[in-house]
Formats: sequence, C-alpha cells, structure tokens
Amino acid sequence: MLLPYFQALEAGPIGEAIRESTWLFPFIEAFHLVGLAVIGGAVLLVDFRLLGLGLKRQPVAELARDAQPWVIGGLLFMIASGFLLFLAESIKCYYSFAFWTKMTALALAILFTFTVRRRVTLADEARVGPFWMRIVGATSILLWSTVGWGGRWIGFS
Repeated sequence: MLLPYFQALEAGPIGEAIRESTWLFPFIEAFHLVGLAVIGGAVLLVDFRLLGLGLKRQPVAELARDAQPWVIGGLLFMIASGFLLFLAESIKCYYSFAFWTKMTALALAILFTFTVRRRVTLADEARVGPFWMRIVGATSILLWSTVGWGGRWIGFS
C-alpha cells in the first residue's frame, strides 16, 4: 500500500542526488547525529533530574523550560536531516523492521515528551511525587534510546 510512495520518493531528484554523491549521504548523516546528540543531551539532562540523579538544587520545571528550545531545535534538525536520508534509501526503509521500529519509537517519544513528560516536568514537584517522576524519566529514556538504537540498527540491516 505504501510501497509506491516510497518508490516515488526514492526515485525523486533529491534522493537520486544524495545516492549518487560520494559525500552527501555521510555529510547529512553527520548532521543527523548532531541533532540526535543535541536532543539526547537536553532530554537526558531533564530525565536524569526526574530520576533524582544530579542537579537536585534546580527545580525540574526550570530545567525543563531551559532545555525546551534545545529539545525542539534538535528534533527539527533531526527530522529534516532524517527525511533527506530517507529519500536516499526509501525502499530499503520500507522493508526494514529497524526503520519501522525507529519511526514507531519516534512517534511515541515525541507524543510522550510533549504531553505526559511536559505535564510532569511543569507540575509542582510535591504534587507529582518522586515515584511518578522516576517513572516518567525512565520511560522517556527508554523511548528516546529506542529511537537512537533503531536508527543505528537501520545502518546494519
């Protein structure tokens, strides 16, 4: 059902140009990894705080607000560069379990980050309690780690 769309995307001029270039794919991939590092660092900083690991004197809400632009910027950077990489090998992605795992994890991570995690990080810490803060932090780390792991797995599949 989706295969014709994936074939059309890969056959397009952008995908073709990326595939035919010696350096374009690795160059874009390097930027993709920088985006992952930025979002990963911003997410982990807040998630470690939710887990009670470090920065204990800084309120979670303040830390989350400070990290928010980095999360959004890294995410936008990662999505833009990831789409270009996808255009170069759409058909491979269509048949890749790793790709579908990554995309599912990415959708869940984004949804979780901007709903549940956001609500918990902006709430009064006394109202949420340490148990739920730890659950949210651990879930966030699991989701974003699956995104990174899935992406790495794509390269080996």
